[in-house]
Amino acid sequence: MKTSADPVRDYLHAVEREASALPADRRQELLADLAEHIEVTRAERPDAAIGAVLAELGDPRTIAATALAEAGNGAAGASARGGVGAPARRGKVHPLVPLLMLTLPFLFAAVLPDVPGAQFCSTLFRVIGAVLLCTSVHWTSVQKTTGVLLTAVLPTVAISIWMWSSAAPAGDAPALLANLATLALLASTAAWLWRVRRA
Repeated sequence: MKTSADPVRDYLHAVEREASALPADRRQELLADLAEHIEVTRAERPDAAIGAVLAELGDPRTIAATALAEAGNGAAGASARGGVGAPARRGKVHPLVPLLMLTLPFLFAAVLPDVPGAQFCSTLFRVIGAVLLCTSVHWTSVQKTTGVLLTAVLPTVAISIWMWSSAAPAGDAPALLANLATLALLASTAAWLWRVRRA
């Protein structure tokens, strides 16, 4: 069996080959980061075997799959290479956070309608929740779009029509029923998104 004289070069070549679907500038940035990491690790631990340093970095296929996923090409890259060993992307924000931000602020605004700023804070938190949902790795684009439409767009349109239309029924009972219906929509959508989320 042939043994390489330069395992670092072979390792970087393997990463470059596996990450060929990345844009050239991103691929070169990835290789430069890996080379720098290897150099720093060898300087900090001169007694460490180069094989151990490379093993700590991980399999070139795994590194390439992660880089492709971060670049938005994860599915294409994984299918082109069989997807073996491709890690699941981990989101920086727990999937429960956007769901709570899309649901709870409406509840507080409905319970405390006379508190100054409650409506503004509710809207602000729900917008942030929608942004977090849209940027999350835990749902597909169709699930994100459906979630935003049902938890942000539809309730906002319904509330706007209710507040500015003269056709809205007067009294506390219809408003309470409308708030309960909206809350049920938000809660059921959040429960559905929680059920279909990816790990």
